[in-house]
Amino acid sequence: MRAFHFVMIAAALASGSSVMAGDVVPGDTLRAAYLGTNPAQAMRDAATGEVRGAAYDLARELARRNNVRLEFKPIAGPPAVIAAVKNGEADIGFVAYEATRLGTVEFSQTYMLVRQSFLVLDGSPIKAVADIDRAGQKIGGTVNDSITLCMKRILKQATIVELENNPAELSKALTARTIDALGANRQRLTTLSTATPGTRLLPDDLFNVPQNIVVPKDRPAALAAVNALIDEVRASGFLQSAIERGGAIGVAVAPAGVKAGCPG
Repeated sequence: MRAFHFVMIAAALASGSSVMAGDVVPGDTLRAAYLGTNPAQAMRDAATGEVRGAAYDLARELARRNNVRLEFKPIAGPPAVIAAVKNGEADIGFVAYEATRLGTVEFSQTYMLVRQSFLVLDGSPIKAVADIDRAGQKIGGTVNDSITLCMKRILKQATIVELENNPAELSKALTARTIDALGANRQRLTTLSTATPGTRLLPDDLFNVPQNIVVPKDRPAALAAVNALIDEVRASGFLQSAIERGGAIGVAVAPAGVKAGCPG
């Protein structure tokens, strides 16, 4: 019977008909959790409260298709987003795929890629990503960020310094030379560079972080619906438009079936 249920879900999605709202959203509100500190997902205007970004547009579209309201809640870090979905506090979560995050939730296919690079001081001898992994250099990254987890696996000579995701402290770490470079996505680095005179972004990237939607492990219909949504918004151009409206730097639509992530 379970196999038959999956076949029926797939057939319904393929035909363009809606999966029952209860399969995706248990109540009358889609509770979506996202990384409030990741502007590549979504940004909230402090003055107006307006939210824009690809994650917000995807959540809003999923809620619209299921005729429910949307609660789009910022959460501080990837483990907290995953925990919210796992514990039933959120129906879906927006988080980057990372091998160490597997096990407690199900990851959708990748819908977006986010470029990861480094910020350095103007006078730094680090000119490109190839210069990062050198003995004696301290490379910063925020706790539990995708690039920090990646650097732990692939950097062999440089020392990794884990920092709290506080822009003022990150700026201070660079200007005080506590670290020689800071790794993060290009939107975060651009924002920080603007607030920290005397810094520059490297011209190339370490890797592209795959952005995904997570759902509880015991709701296969929800995962099927999310994957179908991603297929449809990719093909229709909706996702590209959402990225453009969001205005985040260094993000792109992920091609179907793309395998991205830490090079290690």
